[in-house]
Amino acid sequence: MYDRKTWIVLAICGALLATNIYFSSQRAPVERRQQPVTQTAPSGVAPTAEVPGLSVETPPPPTEEKLIVLENDKVAFTLSTLGGGIKFAKLKAQKNVGKSSRVKINRNGSGPIAGLFGPGETLDNSPYAYKEDQSVAGKSAVFIAPLPTGIIAKKTFSLEDSNIPGAPYFIKLVLELENTTKANIDLTQYGLFFGEASPLYQDERPTHTGFFWFENGEMHMKAGTSFKGGWFSSDKSILASDAGDTILYAGVTDQFFTTVIRPEKPAIARVWGKPSSISLKPGASPLISVRGGISLPDTALAPNSPITLNYRIFTGPKDNTMLRRLDNSKAAGTGWGDVMQYGFFWFVSRPLNWLLNTLHSGLDNLSTTQSWGLAIICLTLIVRVAIWPLHAKSTHTMKRMAKLQPKMAELKEKYADEPNKLNTEMMGLYRKYGINPLGGCLPMFIQIPIFFGFFRMLDYAVELRNQPFLWVDDLSQPDTLTHLSGIPINILPIVMAVTSALQMAMMPKTGDKMQQRIMMFMPLMFFFFCYNYASALALYWTTQNIFSIGQTWLMNKIPEPELKARADGGKKTWVQRMADKQTEMQRLQKERAKNGGNMRNVTPETPKKKRPPRTGG
Repeated sequence: MYDRKTWIVLAICGALLATNIYFSSQRAPVERRQQPVTQTAPSGVAPTAEVPGLSVETPPPPTEEKLIVLENDKVAFTLSTLGGGIKFAKLKAQKNVGKSSRVKINRNGSGPIAGLFGPGETLDNSPYAYKEDQSVAGKSAVFIAPLPTGIIAKKTFSLEDSNIPGAPYFIKLVLELENTTKANIDLTQYGLFFGEASPLYQDERPTHTGFFWFENGEMHMKAGTSFKGGWFSSDKSILASDAGDTILYAGVTDQFFTTVIRPEKPAIARVWGKPSSISLKPGASPLISVRGGISLPDTALAPNSPITLNYRIFTGPKDNTMLRRLDNSKAAGTGWGDVMQYGFFWFVSRPLNWLLNTLHSGLDNLSTTQSWGLAIICLTLIVRVAIWPLHAKSTHTMKRMAKLQPKMAELKEKYADEPNKLNTEMMGLYRKYGINPLGGCLPMFIQIPIFFGFFRMLDYAVELRNQPFLWVDDLSQPDTLTHLSGIPINILPIVMAVTSALQMAMMPKTGDKMQQRIMMFMPLMFFFFCYNYASALALYWTTQNIFSIGQTWLMNKIPEPELKARADGGKKTWVQRMADKQTEMQRLQKERAKNGGNMRNVTPETPKKKRPPRTGG
């Protein structure tokens, strides 16, 4: 029974790892990026007329792009008169991988963030007039333009002036629209462009890049791989949210940074995304970038009528601590914590990230250059100490089961042709010696959510970007020391595999030869799985391996009590009771078959009740 459960655990781990590797290796179909085409006025639209309220100046020619910069100590927002939006946002504290230049959000964008799009998701890059007299240098900027569809658009961008968490990464947008035609205009055909999210480095997995939206308390994410069709479906050039969804916010994201557009009031809207192909290095494989947008509220704008819409736009790092504080403050609405997209094991990732940052705050006083690596090591040790009792119980159970191997071998030989009888006798043997056959598997099940929660937390930990540790230059990247025939040589995954193999070799031998070979194969599987992942993950895994080796060595020094049979035969566990029921059902089926399907003469076996001892005379 133990062997079977071990196989189940291995199958679950293998399936999870295979699924992760498969989706990480997929490349979505991409469309060639085309130059934006300015939308022409649709037929049936009346000529534009002058309307009081939004004055329009003749904008400069499209070739005369004017850039206006709004900045604070964290971000420099560069706005453009072409499209009247944020051309890119430079994060002053974030360096590009292996470079001194700073990260620019929407650096590969086909249009500006908060640019307007029209019917068919056609981005409008009309030239806007910059209203300098209505703007405040470095703090706010006003743009105005007549659109080909008969709408006059006025956009007022201003830096966040409140003290909400993450305020430097916010920019506020007041969008004023006026219908100058003689017909109603359906605003759901229009919307705001998110810009474009693209990988930061060549080896970034396509599952990190995508678009998302938050509605009805639930986060929805469509990664670059989502555009790829399956066996019975074709590739997709566009994906969108369901009609009628009330959207709280939406945006695009890569591994560490995101752009979020949030309406002042949640409204029914449509969110869409499209893939594009980009190349970060000459001759390298093309990568996926994803652009998208959110429609305006479901409103019909009447002729000669204006409307004012307010938005908050976030362009910055996916910092869990900052986003959780922002969420808890409720000053900018709720739901911000879900931007991290930790997935199914968020309940593990969130507290681990909090503890990691807490440890770093204390260790930073000891070493400013090694503190993040030390924090990962300390966090790993804390987790391992917390599950020490489980590991100790597991090792104790496995050592007792190892002592039963001679008796188990006798049973297997005796009942080689009777698997059901063998299963019953094995359960009886476990019960006789008071051994729970699942006791050795429990820590494996416990560590599955811990591993994946730890993995997701480290994978999205923007805090680790450009943070060194020993020979590692960047904990968010593989610790490549050199290349051999074009193959990167990463040290930590090699150390991780060696320590994993040593740990497996020290475990008690409770199964057959095939099972032992499979357990020894596990380090090799994890080696390939983690080889090109962040060095922080390999550091965590190596640390826990070394701790487990020491723990196992210590427990092996403690003498085990002699294996003795229980006088009462032992109480049956739930698993053993289920096995007995299965055996009884099989016996009844055989009896029924002998009687030609007649169950009248078949009686179930009932255990004899023990007679209580006599008392008195």
